[in-house]
Amino acid sequence: MTKLSPVVIDNGTGYTKLGFAGNSDPQFIIPSAIAVKETATSINRTRKGIEDLDFYIGDEAFANQKTYSLQYPVRHGQIENWDLMERYWEKCLFKYLRCEPEDHYFLLTEPPLNAPENREYTAEIMFETFNVPGLYIAVQAVLALAASWTSGKVVEQTLTGTVIDSGDGVTHIIPVADGYVIGSAIKHVPIAGRDITYFVQQMLREREPTIPPEDSLEVAKRIKEMYSYVCPDIVKEFKKYDQEGEKYFKKYEGIHSVTKKPFSVDVGYERFLGPEIFFNPEIASSDYLTPLPDMVDRVIQQCPIDTRRGLYRVILLLFWGSTMYKDFGKRLQRDVGKIVDYRLQKSMEISGGKLQSTPIDVNVLSHKKQRYAVWYGGSLLASMVILMFIEH
Repeated sequence: MTKLSPVVIDNGTGYTKLGFAGNSDPQFIIPSAIAVKETATSINRTRKGIEDLDFYIGDEAFANQKTYSLQYPVRHGQIENWDLMERYWEKCLFKYLRCEPEDHYFLLTEPPLNAPENREYTAEIMFETFNVPGLYIAVQAVLALAASWTSGKVVEQTLTGTVIDSGDGVTHIIPVADGYVIGSAIKHVPIAGRDITYFVQQMLREREPTIPPEDSLEVAKRIKEMYSYVCPDIVKEFKKYDQEGEKYFKKYEGIHSVTKKPFSVDVGYERFLGPEIFFNPEIASSDYLTPLPDMVDRVIQQCPIDTRRGLYRVILLLFWGSTMYKDFGKRLQRDVGKIVDYRLQKSMEISGGKLQSTPIDVNVLSHKKQRYAVWYGGSLLASMVILMFIEH
């Protein structure tokens, strides 16, 4: 058996995290993009070999997109183009990690509810193309729970919990019991980082005419990243800004992308109203009105009754966006706790005080490895498994 460190690869829609098990951070974080010559796809297969080597991945793909065709093999967490994905992995292994795949075990990640065919295609490429000695494909939510063990906030090492995975385009709530995803209870919330950026952009347009139109989206994104936070009470927060504006208002300095002239933007209510759409979605859209705490509670209530306490006990936040909002966990824990306490109180009233329920412990966890939690969890599990094999 090989004793070299296993390779851990977390393929995301936006970025791919690469590295060796046992490390706390991935060695490389590169965009999940590949630039290929148009003729190299399917037009000219008679000279196969030279064309197949003529491609770029990651940041180099963006640098060469004027002369090459830029493509994204992963969309919405799912691999859509297997030929491009095979070439992408090839570059990851030989150019970035500089490892011989035959000498390493591999741990790859997959999204919840991934089709079995996708798992089979992945295994086929890894075993037949790269000749790897062993492969494990883990669900991202399970690895994220494993990563929370080192946060110092988990009493026991458990693979039971509720994972809130909020990316750029969509937010998923994924319940996991003893390492198994409860697929029937997974819910998605159509609010994520991009919606907050658009909401902040809209507010700035109405109030700050000095922002150049071509830079408005980037300015909104930067303001969201630098200044946003979650407030405990939106009404009190408005009063704070009205009474002590000089203390809470911020000033963003930018440079026009075309004229290169500096401009400034006053940042006020956008700071807390942006992330607030998770808790009061009606302020941004009339299409979706269910707050995130209510949706978390619904997901857990749809799970088997014997798993619910564990799912409330560990609610793990995964925010891939550029900002992990300050006090987001506190607000979510408070709001979910209120829903749970209200339900317990109502059950006691209905039973006339005869039904005494043990209080339910609600904990929302976030930690330093939050951004790379999936990769870090894979690193932990892979290194633990290898140690077990070596000892036996």
